[in-house]
Amino acid sequence: MYCATLSLFYSLAGLLDGKRATSHWTVTQYLSRISTDITVAEDVIFIRDGNAYTSAGVTTGMDLALALVEADYGRDLAMSIARMLVIYYRREGGQSQYSDLLKSQSLESHTFRDLCTYIHQHPRDNLCIGSLAQRAVMSERNFSRSFTREVGVSPGKFVEQARFKAAKALLEDTVIGLEAIADKSGFASAEVLRRVFKKIQGVAPANYRRRFGQRLQA
Repeated sequence: MYCATLSLFYSLAGLLDGKRATSHWTVTQYLSRISTDITVAEDVIFIRDGNAYTSAGVTTGMDLALALVEADYGRDLAMSIARMLVIYYRREGGQSQYSDLLKSQSLESHTFRDLCTYIHQHPRDNLCIGSLAQRAVMSERNFSRSFTREVGVSPGKFVEQARFKAAKALLEDTVIGLEAIADKSGFASAEVLRRVFKKIQGVAPANYRRRFGQRLQA
């Protein structure tokens, strides 16, 4: 709760007035109530707004630190630090504190936990029901029913979310074209990516990139 305490302290000191900020999910609503001059983002792991940096917790502070190292010194050094610390490289700042991937890591079933991780790490793969069921060594009907029960969303929805998040990261961190992003994140075409992105994010990919692309290097 250290980072949550810092966010509350900074808010009381007026250091976050007029800025977007986040904190641990247990105190974001309280932060909104006591600091009406702050735009509190309740469901992200870290935020940079100008010279203010806030994160949702201790491990998300590490994610933020890696993002800052990458912005100043490059991806190779940030990855080297992540390997040395034996931590994941790296969760994006806009990722939900309650994301599908984070929730799936707490699943009791090793089969579905490992499968969810695989989906996020290989969005370009063939992730149709038949392929996933085969990987889980289950019939398609039983797999679809069991996955939805265990994970909380259908396999198709989970795959769509994973591909959306992969595309979102590429929009933020690269300058490659939309067709290439669609290909790398597993979408059939740029048009499919546009449709899914607009449905989930509420804005077109191009508009999102203009606002958040390479945001830590601004």
